[in-house]
Amino acid sequence: MLDSPPMLVFLISFGLSAALTLLVVRMLRHRGSATKDHDLTGPQKFHARTVARVGGTGPFLALVGVAAAVSWWNAALAAALALLLACGLPVFAVGLLEDVTKRVSPAWRLAAAAFSALLAALFAGATISRTDIWGLDWIADFLPGAVLLAVLAVSGIANAINIIDGFNGLASMCTAMILLALAYVASEVGDPLVLALALAGAGAVLGFFIWNYPAGLIFLGDGGAYFLGFYVAEVALLLLHRNPAVSPLFPLLTCIYPVFETLFSMYRRRVIKGRSVGMPDGLHLHSLVYRRLMRWAIGNRDAAALMRRNSRTAPYLWLLCMFAVVPSVLLWDNSRALGLCIVLFALVYIVLYGLIIRFKVPRWLVSRR
Repeated sequence: MLDSPPMLVFLISFGLSAALTLLVVRMLRHRGSATKDHDLTGPQKFHARTVARVGGTGPFLALVGVAAAVSWWNAALAAALALLLACGLPVFAVGLLEDVTKRVSPAWRLAAAAFSALLAALFAGATISRTDIWGLDWIADFLPGAVLLAVLAVSGIANAINIIDGFNGLASMCTAMILLALAYVASEVGDPLVLALALAGAGAVLGFFIWNYPAGLIFLGDGGAYFLGFYVAEVALLLLHRNPAVSPLFPLLTCIYPVFETLFSMYRRRVIKGRSVGMPDGLHLHSLVYRRLMRWAIGNRDAAALMRRNSRTAPYLWLLCMFAVVPSVLLWDNSRALGLCIVLFALVYIVLYGLIIRFKVPRWLVSRR
């Protein structure tokens, strides 16, 4: 049994992340030009001033601090957390390099995520040995197949979290929701190690969140988004690996918003538009919500108006994320019901996307203030 009170782990992580993120904000406010996003005109740019993109350093270093702090009274938790951080270092470092240089291609970032996932599979046992999906279970029965599925799933979720990192508070709050869902199920099955890991991650994310939302004082950047996606996926795999009672479709449903956003974007770009799946555009669901539901600020491009418009976008998507997270924690051991919820989410997403793209969204959803 772990002897670390779960809420103490959460509070240590939250406090360290909040303090470290504030320190980064202060240090880079008037310097550190290389760390800032100077492109204000791209299809996925929705801010009016340069902002540092290295906010992921706060949560990452906070988790390092948590591992060091709990080592004084809980070697098992410290070792598990340190191992996850060591495995996640490649994807965090490559993402951070992109944040600073703007010269690391998406392919290299995805490769770094896959490499980190491979390290976790080999050294932490974070593989996918069951899926409750016809056909995939046969692959998961073999160790190489279980490792391959884990690498694909982890790198995919890491990329998915980066995809939705487009507005203040969007990726960080969705990540916190997912981690809290994992923590809840870990407590239900009596797994204090995974519970502590999930709460440590949630605390680190929320410590960053208070400086990112609503004012956007700092961004996660690729380093933060990719690492948090990796961390979420690995905690989920550890929960499944250690607790056979948990359905393997539970973490898929909790993460279905960023995952389906990514899959739908790939389909839209390749099949409908005939373009490369890696080509950025302004047609993500969150981009459409910003452009077509936040009508009150159309035509106004001053920084204050854009910040308000930006901050009012994320709550729409938080609700969509909750539409998946809430049933996942209620049905965490029922694969059939979870599978139906995944299909239902996909249908809701497609219908909602179609309504917004055709300007047929209900008027009560449109912000005019």
